[in-house]
Amino acid sequence: MDSTLALQLLFQGILLGGLYGLIALGLSLIFGVMGVINFAHGQMMVIGMYISYWIFVLLGVEPYLSLIIVSAGIFLLGYVIQSSVVNRILDYPEAMQVLPLVAIGIILENTALLLWGPDHRSPHTAFSLDTIWLGGAMIDVSRLIAFSFAIIITFAIFIFLKKSNMGKRIRAAADNRMAATLVGINVSRINNFSFGLGAATTGAAGALLLPLMPLSPSLGHDFTLTAFIVVILGGMGNLVGALVGGLILGLAESMSTLFLPATLKQVVSFGILIVIMLFRPQGLLGGKK
Repeated sequence: MDSTLALQLLFQGILLGGLYGLIALGLSLIFGVMGVINFAHGQMMVIGMYISYWIFVLLGVEPYLSLIIVSAGIFLLGYVIQSSVVNRILDYPEAMQVLPLVAIGIILENTALLLWGPDHRSPHTAFSLDTIWLGGAMIDVSRLIAFSFAIIITFAIFIFLKKSNMGKRIRAAADNRMAATLVGINVSRINNFSFGLGAATTGAAGALLLPLMPLSPSLGHDFTLTAFIVVILGGMGNLVGALVGGLILGLAESMSTLFLPATLKQVVSFGILIVIMLFRPQGLLGGKK
């Protein structure tokens, strides 16, 4: 085994895993508060990527700098979706919650197709060709910046939920909606904010991913599946589990290319999913099954 290649893949897996964790964080947050699985998750991320792309094309603002604007835009999108659709289906059976969110995902994907066309877009940012050498391994500066932002945003969400008054209200509503209502918390408003916050993290992940891969309207499906695998691996509704699951999945996909073709990375991902669901369906950091 080539040790330099292994080191290269190790770094690549860690950097990719941090982004996976951020992508899954929003999905896990929404599920943890409302018990709803956002099947439009990947498509919302793609909309965020397109917003960041056009800010870059029209204004020349790097995706890392437009991240706040993108997050705010996707926050508003999530807030509207929650207040207009999801709040109305919270008490429906789980099977009936799926279809409206799948429909929203299809609408968002086709909206992107209508507005921006089917062509792949790959912007060249200021750091596209910059690299750092570490122990014989080459690290893309774009990936390192994206990973750093992902970790910062993830821990900022943790601190917000633990320390802020709004975060405490969100945790109260997640623990017991009825009790939260009885003590004067507007649970519907908390749900709207929580869905918007989960969507905002997804938008941030989209802006960070933009310099790393070609953009197209159909990109959302793969990332929705990836987010599902990560949250199941870490534990549904567990935010720390989302980060841990993302790092594990990123490392597994990257290191598996030492033995398998890169085109088979999804075989590794879904293999991990099957194993975790068979032997620990509550996830690595989950509670009861």
